[in-house]
Amino acid sequence: MRAAGRSVRTRLRDRVAASDPGLLRLVAGLRTVGAIALALAVLALIGSDVTHLVAGAMAAMVATFAIREKQRGPQAVTLALGLPVALASVSLAALLSSRVVIGDVFFVVLIFCAVYGRRFGDRGTALGLIGFQLYFVSLFVGATVSGLPELYLSLTVAFACSALVRFAIVPATPAGVLQRLRQAFRARLAQLISAQLDLLEADPDDIDKVLEDLREGTARLHETALMIQTRLDDNTLDESTTRLVQRRIADAEIAAERLGLLLLTARSARRADTLTLHLPGAPLPSMGRMPGTDEATGLLRRDLAALRELVVRPPAEARGTALSHLRNRLLGYRDEENLPAASPAAQDVFRGIGETARAVMGLRVALDGPQDESDDSPATTRSREELDAEDAAIDAGEAAADEAEPTGLRRPTTRAAVQVAVGSTLAIVGGEMLSAQRWYWAVLTCWIVFINTASTGEILVKGYRRLLGTVFGVVAGIVLAGLVGQHTWTAFALVLVFVFAMFYTAPLSYTLMSFFVTAMLGLLYTLLHTYSASVLLLRIEETALGAACGVVAAALVLPVRTDSRTDELLGTVLDRLTDVTEGAVDQLSGGPAADLLDRSRDLDQALGDLRAATQPLTHPITPMRARRDTARYVVALLETCAYHARSLAATAELLPTHPSIAADPRLRGAVRRTVRNIGAIAAHVADPGAATEVETGPSIASLLEYDAAGVPRYGRITGRVLRHLERLDEAVTGLARPLGVPVAAPKR
Repeated sequence: MRAAGRSVRTRLRDRVAASDPGLLRLVAGLRTVGAIALALAVLALIGSDVTHLVAGAMAAMVATFAIREKQRGPQAVTLALGLPVALASVSLAALLSSRVVIGDVFFVVLIFCAVYGRRFGDRGTALGLIGFQLYFVSLFVGATVSGLPELYLSLTVAFACSALVRFAIVPATPAGVLQRLRQAFRARLAQLISAQLDLLEADPDDIDKVLEDLREGTARLHETALMIQTRLDDNTLDESTTRLVQRRIADAEIAAERLGLLLLTARSARRADTLTLHLPGAPLPSMGRMPGTDEATGLLRRDLAALRELVVRPPAEARGTALSHLRNRLLGYRDEENLPAASPAAQDVFRGIGETARAVMGLRVALDGPQDESDDSPATTRSREELDAEDAAIDAGEAAADEAEPTGLRRPTTRAAVQVAVGSTLAIVGGEMLSAQRWYWAVLTCWIVFINTASTGEILVKGYRRLLGTVFGVVAGIVLAGLVGQHTWTAFALVLVFVFAMFYTAPLSYTLMSFFVTAMLGLLYTLLHTYSASVLLLRIEETALGAACGVVAAALVLPVRTDSRTDELLGTVLDRLTDVTEGAVDQLSGGPAADLLDRSRDLDQALGDLRAATQPLTHPITPMRARRDTARYVVALLETCAYHARSLAATAELLPTHPSIAADPRLRGAVRRTVRNIGAIAAHVADPGAATEVETGPSIASLLEYDAAGVPRYGRITGRVLRHLERLDEAVTGLARPLGVPVAAPKR
């Protein structure tokens, strides 16, 4: 019974970890709700009225979510500096409340400084956010000079409660967050293997649904890998350990994605295109049952389930010989003589299972330390020796050189500060025409739509989502205000629920977050005795006005159009793709070792930035359907290119220690055309008038042909490298058509 209970708890824990990697959303929600609840309790005990309860609650919320640093020391310093900034902000708001023009001018200057402060990193961002939001809070509660002492007390209590919750009640150290992200990676890897098992067993009529789950699982695993790589930079691990974890995470991700492709190929009449895993709606090859005997299919089903068990079983439950037996059997598939009798495509799947099992074992060693080796088979022992040799070869590498940043108005923070200042000025003028008391809602919306956006299109989409969430939030606020009435603590309890929901859903849906914010504000208005349906309807009008002012400012003042932004990021992705491909092939050809892990991570981050920047083009409401499909197709092709480049880099990293991989100088020639084509596409993106073209020619797969004596020209590992090069070359050539790059006819 105890074992069954542990199993249920483990499954529940893994499900939660997979849905919220690192529990980052849960921690953010609990911290904010805890800080607000504690501040309300303390203020109630000292007899504060409802107005100062509301001010304290909002200040506690701001003091909690504004802090961005990962380490506890910098967090404490920023929080300590935030209190005097908050006190100065509310003081100036109260002093200037009766001087309309001067107050408005100061508010615009404050907004400019708050946005410009982002250039100074997380601390500058946090202090600017605190200064702006607390000015807004003072306007919201109607702060006066005579009421400043009580307001000071509320803010001091709020910041103290925020610090107590952050550092004592709901602590989150970088090491703890990283540990939870590792658990999330395991859980999502297990989910991806489950989707692959479904692919093995699915009827041909159900293949579309299974492939959608496979795509989602692959994307979610990659998302978690990127989160871990980002957190590794902020951790206190030494360089070698950091690179070891990064390496094992990358190995497991690549092996799992390759296993999915091999399964898809085995069920297809021909080799599956990698694009199928990255582009919804991609044309599918004809799908049938697994080739070969039912016995081979049954073995695959058994071994995929065993692989999933290896992933999900925590170290504390991995004792005994059962798990060792599963591991030894799966690792045995890395030897040709242990492959079951099956079709060549099915045998490739067994090989893929063996390689994935090796990656999982390396992941366990990197994350959980040394494992029990008493029951190792010869195949397992050899795999351990390979992993140990790779670990010993890992070097910290050289630090990347800092890139030159733009200056003046070309600097993103300066440009955004000017844009927000102009948009806020328009919002103040228009907002005061709508309401002399609540004009600041328009300014708040204008401010928010500029946060974490970099182009006019992104601002337009964010403004639309905020307006949509606000409309539904107003309806909910009207209903809740009627139900709650004047029950103060019931209203505060609902406020806490909405605050938690707001922070928990923020990374998932900006519309949902806006809904919860607006519903919460309806309750706060009820508490302040200023609620009416007209007030909430006015919020919709002010929100629409603020969003419109933000879009106008972004479009007319130092504009960064979506096309320009995506072209710039596309050029960066192509440059990073060239770096990874050239570095990997050069190392596989016998060249010096390069820092391929960092290059691969830079490629993934650049591709993530491009994916985010294309959201205005791929949004469902966009009227330009052809352009939307083109953007999705280009991003999917680039994801395909990145997968093959990462696979090449992972194979190149094995070269110094893997006995079955040898450098081959002929690989340099195989990649020249691909690199030239990437450069031609990048030149066309930078200058559409440039005279560039993409070259085509004999397939790289021709290098895999047998020689006259019937002996393979390359070994199995080198053949895999060439297949990655071939797929990369095909994907790069495929980029030419949607991007309008001429394709030269093959030379005879």
